[in-house]
Amino acid sequence: MIGHDHHEHGAHPAHLKHSHAHEEDIPGTVNLRAQEGDDTGYGQALFPVPADDPNDPLQWPNWKKTIILCICAAYSFLGNSSLLGPSVYIGIYAEAFNISPTAASGLISYPNLAYGFGSLFLVPAYLKFGRRPVMLLSIIAFAVGLIGASQCNSFATLMVCRVIHAFGSGVCEALPVQLVNDIFFLHERGQRLGYYTVCLCLGATGPLYAGYMLAGGYSWRLFFYVEFAFACLLFILAFFFVEETWYKREEMKARLGAAVEASPIGEKGVDSDMREVAPVLPPRKTFVQTLKPWGVYDKEAPFLMTALRSFTYFAVPSVFWVVATYGIYIGLGALAFNYTFPLKITAPPYNWSETNSGLIAVGNAAGYILAIPFTTSSDRLAAYLTKKNGGIREAEMRLGVLLPAMLIGPAGLIVYGYTAQENLHWFGYFAGVAMVNWSAYFYFTFSLAYAVDSYTVNLSEMLIAMNLGKQAISFAMGFKLLTWILENGYVNVIAGIFCGVLAANDFALLIFMFFGKKIRIATSKTWLARMHKRTHVVGESH
Repeated sequence: MIGHDHHEHGAHPAHLKHSHAHEEDIPGTVNLRAQEGDDTGYGQALFPVPADDPNDPLQWPNWKKTIILCICAAYSFLGNSSLLGPSVYIGIYAEAFNISPTAASGLISYPNLAYGFGSLFLVPAYLKFGRRPVMLLSIIAFAVGLIGASQCNSFATLMVCRVIHAFGSGVCEALPVQLVNDIFFLHERGQRLGYYTVCLCLGATGPLYAGYMLAGGYSWRLFFYVEFAFACLLFILAFFFVEETWYKREEMKARLGAAVEASPIGEKGVDSDMREVAPVLPPRKTFVQTLKPWGVYDKEAPFLMTALRSFTYFAVPSVFWVVATYGIYIGLGALAFNYTFPLKITAPPYNWSETNSGLIAVGNAAGYILAIPFTTSSDRLAAYLTKKNGGIREAEMRLGVLLPAMLIGPAGLIVYGYTAQENLHWFGYFAGVAMVNWSAYFYFTFSLAYAVDSYTVNLSEMLIAMNLGKQAISFAMGFKLLTWILENGYVNVIAGIFCGVLAANDFALLIFMFFGKKIRIATSKTWLARMHKRTHVVGESH
């Protein structure tokens, strides 16, 4: 039977979701066989199994979950667009502050690094003090940095303000993934992560808006004013609609009972001693109670060790693959394309005006938008293969949808590189960028979903590793990138070296598709896995 989601704050819900699903001994292998009375998704039992408590985030109505996801996705868009938007102002900054363009580009690359390192502080903070207060405070820091940047009259002060707003918004990539894990069931996560990824990636269109503000005769400061206004609106929405999702599910299930509590299988081969647990349900929190900006303090959550342990996740194969995927695609897309396209398109034979040099963002957006129809593809494929597998879900079942993207991404780099080297028709730039970003959407979304499915002992620590790693790799790929390309040629660097690196990363898909379960089994037996389980933070896994 399918559960109903209609209930109001302060009242008992009409229906709480029930399920018998459970994870097997191997991380990433889940038994989703539905039994009588279970709520289902795609015909399979819901996982994780929620507590019999209307305050469990998994029991919240879908409209509430969707609003929270939209707000977090909007934060990711604003964080990324504010980070990359000023890249079109590098020439203006160089002239205004009497510095070289290379030095001015530091206003993009160093905030990019701070953006990644923000999670090293903010993720342990939301484990200790809760998701809600950290999100609200990070938006405040984001807004303060933006309004400060709009008032700066020197390179040093602008750099400081840029680093502040980038550091403040650094949590905007980890938080949506954490919240998807907190409030959505396994069968919903691929689609929801897809929506977040689209907003995250569309943040790369920031230079387009910044360029057209400049073309309209406005100062570079207007971009920061506009971002600040949206940051203020985001804070208001987050304050009223983003309820705390930190929830000790296992502890509450022990106290209130899980939706269904199972005894060992009986002699007849069925769950002969299955019994419904019917505790006295607590009332749903009132709307006013959900507005409380604090309320969580976990004395047992180690702040420093959470940050330090995150580095051990680089040794987990699926996590390292996600780190490499994000770092390489961001290094190629957000940096390589944004750096080289304005140079090529404003020079002969194209001779476009500088105000149109940010139009490569149209290629970025086209690639991601064309991928939107496929947001549910991995969830549907995984559900189909789970059904064929007798209700047993393997983490690798969603990966098949990446096969077309595995080839299209590297092909896009070849198209872009040859277009730049041979001065081919300008459409080649847009086609190459769109192909790479279409591929990037699939790899961003579904490699991340795979890592979350297959190894979520401490999701927050994994997210710190992912954010640090991808920002470091993209920073390294962008370091002296322009000089390297101009010295060695577009074909050699973009269609040759970068294409080879991207193809190697993309073809790693085949390793995980065919050997992923063996890797999970081997990884689960290592001292690292035992250490991660021993330091498990309550409420952090599935």
